[in-house]
Amino acid sequence: MAFDRLEAMRAFCRIVELGSFTRAAEALGLAKTTVSGQVLALETQLGVKLLHRTTRRVSPTTDGSAYYERARAVLDDLDELETSVSHSRGLARGRVRVEMPSPVGRFLIIPALPDFVARHPLIRLDVGCSERVVDLVQEGVDCAIRGGPVNTPDLVCRPIGQMRFTLCATPEYLARHPPLRHPQDLAALRYLAFVYPASGRQKVSVLQRGQERYVIEQEPAMRFNSGGAYIAAAEAGLGFVTVPSCEAEQPLAEGRLVEMLPDWRLESMTMSLVYPYSRHLSARVRAFADWATEVMGKHPLWRE
Repeated sequence: MAFDRLEAMRAFCRIVELGSFTRAAEALGLAKTTVSGQVLALETQLGVKLLHRTTRRVSPTTDGSAYYERARAVLDDLDELETSVSHSRGLARGRVRVEMPSPVGRFLIIPALPDFVARHPLIRLDVGCSERVVDLVQEGVDCAIRGGPVNTPDLVCRPIGQMRFTLCATPEYLARHPPLRHPQDLAALRYLAFVYPASGRQKVSVLQRGQERYVIEQEPAMRFNSGGAYIAAAEAGLGFVTVPSCEAEQPLAEGRLVEMLPDWRLESMTMSLVYPYSRHLSARVRAFADWATEVMGKHPLWRE
């Protein structure tokens, strides 16, 4: 039988995704021996070993991981091409790899995903949530939601909302200190700062009231590079923090934290959806981008 490279690529990708020849064969509706033969033929054609095989698990080699990313993109593009000329035209399909900051994923995007799945049942999402700034082109990421200025020239940047912040601490911690009347009084309290893990740069927090502006510049008592650890430190009574309002919402409602200087507002951070200039914006990526923009625009804590 002639070697069918596309079918071999599909078999290889399913093995990587499912971690098993048997499960991949079942998903593809093929015999296990057929799938094994396809991958062996593909390795022979390429002249490299693509998979580590053990009795318990199958995993890609370094070459296999690199080949998987490119092969998956090719297959997704092929699926989209076929969709555009088939009876199911209008239903985007394929895989979308998207990265976003953890608070955006945890408190906005992931809770709303059932709506996305209902609208786009043929799109498979790979969602990454971290504070790391990924290289979209090098890592094969289709699009990302980012906070703050985007100065990378090879990225298209589409502002879609705002991340708002809240100044807060535990009521027990604040009870041990004189009442706050002005941001200058914060100097008497312990400041807990957030550090961006990718750059090591400390987040600058700015309070505003009308035309007045106050930059929190005091030396921090502690610094954290994880959002979860940062708010946990505040709840432990270690000092005051400037956290995303989405993360503070529940602790504030339950009384574990209280808002400080409520007549002042912390400067918000612009959130943008970005994707590479060099990459064609496929229907599946556009579907996610438009949906994420809509979700953020409807939410009171995130809309512009």
